[in-house]
Amino acid sequence: MLQTLRNAFKVKDIRKKIYFTFLMMIVVRLGSQLPVPGVDRDFFASWFAQQTSDAFNFFDAFTGGSFERMSVFALNISPYITSSIIIQLLTIAIPKLEEMQRDGEDGRKKITAITRYVTIGLAVLESVAMAIGFGRQGLIPAMQSDSIVTIIGSAISVTLTLTAGSAILMWIGERITEHGVGNGISIVLTINILSRIPSDINTLYQTFIQNQTIARGILAAVIILAVILATVILVIILNGGQRKIPVQYAKKMQGRKMVGGQSTHIPLKVNTAGVIPVIFASSILSMPNMIASFAGYSGGTGIGATLLGMCSQQNWCNPSEPIYSVGLIVYIAMIIFFAYFYTSITFNPIEVADNMKKQGGFIPGIRPGKPTQEYLEKLLNYIIFVGAIGLTIVSVIPIFFNGVFGAYVSFGGTSIIIIVGVILETLKQIESQMVVRNYKGFLSN
Repeated sequence: MLQTLRNAFKVKDIRKKIYFTFLMMIVVRLGSQLPVPGVDRDFFASWFAQQTSDAFNFFDAFTGGSFERMSVFALNISPYITSSIIIQLLTIAIPKLEEMQRDGEDGRKKITAITRYVTIGLAVLESVAMAIGFGRQGLIPAMQSDSIVTIIGSAISVTLTLTAGSAILMWIGERITEHGVGNGISIVLTINILSRIPSDINTLYQTFIQNQTIARGILAAVIILAVILATVILVIILNGGQRKIPVQYAKKMQGRKMVGGQSTHIPLKVNTAGVIPVIFASSILSMPNMIASFAGYSGGTGIGATLLGMCSQQNWCNPSEPIYSVGLIVYIAMIIFFAYFYTSITFNPIEVADNMKKQGGFIPGIRPGKPTQEYLEKLLNYIIFVGAIGLTIVSVIPIFFNGVFGAYVSFGGTSIIIIVGVILETLKQIESQMVVRNYKGFLSN
């Protein structure tokens, strides 16, 4: 591995790309420390510490603590991620967008431009909501003024700063993709998540190892490492697993030459939807607590408090309050549902079967046309279910240990899936560039 790294740095082009990516990472983390002008950061830190909503903790983990510190990158790339998902879903519903997607490079450039505009629009909406919502509670001291001009001016200043921060991160992500290694947006997200791991490890140390006997401390450390390692291995298997469907193309005459006859395959990934089902499920379940926090409603002690408790991951798997784990059952059901839903809009068996038939391709033992479509649907349903179960296990492991043992950390199954997936994809990209230059790649070691 070290030899491969040395070989990578010997290649001038790859070395420049790695240095550029590393430099952009430093810029991202520096920007995460810069405060938004006119904001009372101490007030917000105190307010954030009192919140029990998973939505804020989930969002803060994805922003690398920028949200808690209310820095210029407080929104981070969440507007871009949301925008990308919205455009991807609309591509299925709007024929014009679907046509753009099929237009090759020109079409993809147009969709990318639309995604940027939607990103800025979402960033403005989120910035305005944060400026008004938090400003009224004391986050922006100037908004407590009696002057309407001062109030509007301070709100606009915060809105522009947060929107600009999100736009800069989007630009940095695109530059990394163009001039660095890996997918820039994914790398920005990953470096933010990784930045929280040292504090999480410190939390685990203080909770399970500190002030324990040597034997208990060592046992706790071994168990923690084993759980993390097992989760990472499961994620690697889940990301790498795929079912290859063999496809045979019939020979046909084209002019005076016989063409076709080659064999290929359709790769169906086990985790076809990636981390999207977990993000959707977490976001939806977090929404009631987020709305309640903004409205200043705690739920009291009645049915409202119970329902809000069911929506909070911090209450799940708690042996003393099993009623709240009903929310976990809903969470699992939503992950499975969104795994099927998202895959259904990204992989169309009817279209695949149609294209195969037009090109003279067929799956051995399966007739072209409708039988091929039915075979693909049946196989896809099975693969999605297996992937959804694996995704559920990865997501529930941290929740289980949080509830049963009180191991409260910001990173969970979602974070691990993102980190492992991005690292593997980045290594594959570096490997492919090294193979072109006759070097041995990372993944072959």
